[in-house]
Amino acid sequence: MRSDESVGTARKPVTPARKKVGRPSRLSQPAIVEAAQRIVDTEGDGSLSMRRLARELSITPMALYHHVRDRDQLLRLLLETKARHQPRPTLPDDPRERLTAAAQLLYDVLAECPFLGEILTSEELMNASSRWVTEAVLEAALGCGFSLEEAAALYRAVAHYTGGELLIRLTRERRLAHLDHPPYRSHAMAALQPQTHPRLTALADRWPALTARDTHEAGLEALLDGFFRTLDRSGPPSPAPS
Repeated sequence: MRSDESVGTARKPVTPARKKVGRPSRLSQPAIVEAAQRIVDTEGDGSLSMRRLARELSITPMALYHHVRDRDQLLRLLLETKARHQPRPTLPDDPRERLTAAAQLLYDVLAECPFLGEILTSEELMNASSRWVTEAVLEAALGCGFSLEEAAALYRAVAHYTGGELLIRLTRERRLAHLDHPPYRSHAMAALQPQTHPRLTALADRWPALTARDTHEAGLEALLDGFFRTLDRSGPPSPAPS
């Protein structure tokens, strides 16, 4: 009888190779930014964290840090992507109109940024998102006759005004969206007495609508008017010595 070593020998079950958890071979910053934007669009910016992003990509947080240093860099990448795809219109030939249009670009870039509060409190993030806008404003201001130093001060004022307008609007909209009762402002307005607050009482019914209006463009024009009045008083900058 022929012997057979396989006869009577129980075969060991084949154990499938365990799938490694970690960074996919094709993981890249563009893929990370796309996933982050997907989270922001569907869940809101409050849900965007490095751990949540790692789960979205089915990787470990440690693998994610090979490509993105921290959440600040992640937000910067999101903003850079948005700014890169922002249409860059041809600015008007008239110097004053060109300056107004260039200043408006900053508003357009940041207007739909859900994590605006974090952006405005970080110089790195703000600069990364608006570098080309900054250059456009400075160049337009120089064309209007401002010195380079005056142009820098003008840009700073425009950036602070624009950021404040957007931040206040965003905060108000978010707060009102989560209220299940009339805001305190309604109660405060209803309690006003014409003897002590005649102007506020006269505006009480219209106050919510008036304060909810988007007046950024009008305010921007007024801000630039102030800079131009200063320029008119001081005259054109002295030419640099040869």
